[in-house]
Amino acid sequence: MKKRRSARLREEVADAAEDLPDREALLAFVRESKDAVTLRDVQRAFSLRSAARRRVQDTLNQLAGEGAIEHVAGKAYRARRRLPEVAVLEIARIDADGDVFARLAERGAADEGMEFRVVAGRHAPSRGDRVLARLMLRDGGEPRAQILRPLERTPESVVGVFEGEHRGGGVIRPADRRIRDAPIVHAGDRGGAEHGELVRAELVRERPLGPPRARIVERLGPAYGPRAASLIVVHQHAIPVEFPAAARAEAERARPVTLGDGRADLRALPLVTIDGADARDFDDAVFAAPDDDPGNRGGWSITVAIADVAHYVRPGSALDRAARERGNSVYFPDRVIPMLPEELSNDLCSLRPREDRACMAAHLRIDSEGEMFEHRFERGLMRSAARLIYEQVQRAQDGMPDEVSGPLLERAIRPLYGAYAALAAARARRSVLELELPERKIELDAQGRVVRISTPQRLDSHRLIEEFMILANVAAAETLESRRQPCMYRIHEPPDLAKLEALRPVLKELGASLPPAGLRARDFNRVLEQMRGSPHQRMVHELILRAQSQAQYSPINRGHFGLALRRYAHFTSPIRRYADLLVHRALLGPQAAGGIGRRDAGGWDDLGEAISRAERRAMAAERDANDRYIAAFLADRIGAEFEGTVNGVQRFGLFVTLDETGADGLLPVGALPRDYYRHDPDRHALVGRATGRTFHLGDAVTVRLEAADPVTGTLSFGFVAHMPVRAARLAAGPRPLRKSRRRR
Repeated sequence: MKKRRSARLREEVADAAEDLPDREALLAFVRESKDAVTLRDVQRAFSLRSAARRRVQDTLNQLAGEGAIEHVAGKAYRARRRLPEVAVLEIARIDADGDVFARLAERGAADEGMEFRVVAGRHAPSRGDRVLARLMLRDGGEPRAQILRPLERTPESVVGVFEGEHRGGGVIRPADRRIRDAPIVHAGDRGGAEHGELVRAELVRERPLGPPRARIVERLGPAYGPRAASLIVVHQHAIPVEFPAAARAEAERARPVTLGDGRADLRALPLVTIDGADARDFDDAVFAAPDDDPGNRGGWSITVAIADVAHYVRPGSALDRAARERGNSVYFPDRVIPMLPEELSNDLCSLRPREDRACMAAHLRIDSEGEMFEHRFERGLMRSAARLIYEQVQRAQDGMPDEVSGPLLERAIRPLYGAYAALAAARARRSVLELELPERKIELDAQGRVVRISTPQRLDSHRLIEEFMILANVAAAETLESRRQPCMYRIHEPPDLAKLEALRPVLKELGASLPPAGLRARDFNRVLEQMRGSPHQRMVHELILRAQSQAQYSPINRGHFGLALRRYAHFTSPIRRYADLLVHRALLGPQAAGGIGRRDAGGWDDLGEAISRAERRAMAAERDANDRYIAAFLADRIGAEFEGTVNGVQRFGLFVTLDETGADGLLPVGALPRDYYRHDPDRHALVGRATGRTFHLGDAVTVRLEAADPVTGTLSFGFVAHMPVRAARLAAGPRPLRKSRRRR
């Protein structure tokens, strides 16, 4: 320790004797350089000794942290890209002093975490509001913004736990972990709420100083009840639950469909539904048989039958308006918030076994290589031969049929696997992005308590249905293009360049790389194959997923990067996705009942954005509910130790994913071994200044559970042990690519 102090003292004396460049000089040098500059460039330009590098780097990192310059790949710096004079901001937080801070609503990796102090004006924004603002970035100072006008205000409400006080009032502990201020409730505003009860409250006003005041408007039940998690997120994300009376009446008047009006009779086909054991709606059925055309030897005929929701939900009806508002169904471990009333979603539009059901059938033909060369769509009347589950179908294929799957084995199940083999070969040639990120399944008992968190095995029966659905979706997009009909495409654009720049240095440290331009899904697959079996396999899958653009809906075709498809649309789930219903209507055309033509596609740009937002809302709600269920499951294991992996690195700590449950929580920087830790965003690491101890993204850690809050869904960890695997991985080098047995 004395030697280290002496060395540090000598460094400080030497730095004082040497004329180091100040902040302004370094800032000017970086901004005047055409290319990104490294420490070596600075050292040469200012004739510095090597010992001064650490001091200069600290100054550069400080400038980058303030937003004056930015990090690029490796340890280089460049002038921050010019910010627009006017931009859309989202209010991120309001501190205890009443100061308002905002972030760019749309930002790249270089702007991640950059905050603007909002200059006081006529508008008093709340957290989550979007505003149009003029940006002001001072040299070496903090970024500021002046609000020009509000764009979108968040609902002035909060969901949380009421904590009463003896005086009659109390506070609301918000269920949203992003809200730090607990709103105050006066005695006359508690609405009869009891201490510990889950409530919804309206914010009376946002006070310039301190926490806001709230008035309780709805009591939601016990905050720690077994089904509170989904109840919280339903209110928190403002997901519509009750259907309007007019929509409910339309659903109640609906009646089963019979043959007629050109509807084909498909009841003789042994169509089967294959879903999870806990599936709540059955909207797709499948059938396959060897193609009897001598010219297509080894080929297959496939039928994918989808519930004919368009027959019941007509454009402009009350049901249509309700479905459009929801955008999609939302699934929680204990309940589902359906896009359509249960009279349709669980009855008339559900392809239940041995019951006649209206359907839209996609008749598809593929060759022996799995390439589709013919497809047509028609309305039909079908009768499902059986409701099968994935594990049951796989057991039958593997030689262990049961009383339900046995009679269907030869005429229904084996042909499905035969067609799937051809489709799987076509998928491999196409080089679909093959990310392996297992999903956790939360299992509840009859009272709604979590009894198990499992990782279901992914079987060929899952992949079979996935490939059949993809084939039908491609056929729908191709058909609509050929007919010049409107189409709501499912698009997935190539990764954002800023995200790729953040990914490249991490891959480089692991001995992998991506081409500089013209990226395709197969390039990511090559990296994933290199990392197979390594300690960083899961981390690399996560990083590549984060680098991807988010899939969305649009009437303008931009292709699907992840599936390596030029055109793609969602057709196979109209019970639970409004986009699929639009595609069904377009396939029917303007002459059919419930169909539409080109003239009906006005405003589809906005509609695509709206249903994409609804999808993101549903995904966020489902993720938030799962977090709360897992926190409730772990709440009685405080003090237990768990193995985990670092899945995120920030200046305030490490985000850790537990291996056992997949739960995410925070290991605060203050809980790490004693040191001063510097955040290195390029390396995704926290580095101890005194010890040099480094925590990287992907490192294995042992943590102790310190806190688990089922209301907010947050976990907090303490440090037990650190097993850095990066050094061993780098020493071993990347795994050599395995040679493909097939040459194409």
